[in-house]
Amino acid sequence: SAELCLLPALAALLPPLPGPAGPGHAEVGLGALPAELRAAVRAQVSELDSLFTALGLREESFAVGALSRIIAAELASYAPARNRRRTATNKASVIFVDRTLDLAGAVGHHGDNLAEKILSVLPKLPGHKTDVMVNMVELTALQTTDETCSIIAPGCLAQPNDPAAKSLWESFMNLKQKEAVMEARRHLVEAASRENLPIKMSMGRVTPEQLSSYIQLFRNNLKALENHCGLLQLVLATVQTLKHPQTSKWDNFLAFERLLLQTIGESEMPSVLKQLLPMIKSYNERTKDDYACEDFLILLIYIYSVVGEIKCGKELDTAEEEVKKALVKAICDEPEPSPLLQKIT
Repeated sequence: SAELCLLPALAALLPPLPGPAGPGHAEVGLGALPAELRAAVRAQVSELDSLFTALGLREESFAVGALSRIIAAELASYAPARNRRRTATNKASVIFVDRTLDLAGAVGHHGDNLAEKILSVLPKLPGHKTDVMVNMVELTALQTTDETCSIIAPGCLAQPNDPAAKSLWESFMNLKQKEAVMEARRHLVEAASRENLPIKMSMGRVTPEQLSSYIQLFRNNLKALENHCGLLQLVLATVQTLKHPQTSKWDNFLAFERLLLQTIGESEMPSVLKQLLPMIKSYNERTKDDYACEDFLILLIYIYSVVGEIKCGKELDTAEEEVKKALVKAICDEPEPSPLLQKIT
């Protein structure tokens, strides 16, 4: 979007976590990092320099976190970057922040944002880090219940050649979910009116079923489909996200995170873990509303990120051991572990 540029080639770059025995990474230089991470840092510096060259920038760097300091220092001393800064006409402040300093933000569910939900819920477009697959079967005469129907190519969110779709995507990113869904309806109604499709405008709350019924109007009209293909892909992504079981779980996560924040404020870590324990269920015991193994890993990251200093002791060790045992059992009982669980195990 106009305000946000993602660099997916660097998606795997994460600061090393200080181990219990090893030294913290407070004041290490590039030489102290593992070889793979050193190469990734150099690649990032080179790519940022290319980006700043294209934008004609002379940057002043600031860093928050150990790895960020290393990257900022490397960029400052990088020979091509020094030459660029001598000739560049535009000034900019660049702030580097270690991703591990805000894990609570990355795993929390506090955003009332449609773009975030679409990117979290729909399957990734193969080979992409920042785009998703939108099931296009609804726009065809082929009606199948097969989720993995691969005859029809998936749609996606990137629609650079469709002004209406670009404007709608900005709304998804910048407005609250309710307003963004209303924007989706408005764009659909305008597109249908332009194509003289028999659309009945209705007021009140927008439902995924209502959006689906509007999309159906385009189905047998090839000219209309071609003219508004980008817009239809974004609205289909909205419908599929709103109907997705993970979306209803989103509110459960939010409620539980709020409860955890309250509990952490009033009691110690062991009692928070004891609250979590009965909710860890094996595959055979779970209903569709229960948390799966990945959900618990996300909750644990959230808890340990927001709790601050943890008082060590026998009670904490016992509580952590019980949670570990329950999680290991749940992971071992998974009939088809997800790619993430397979990677972890």
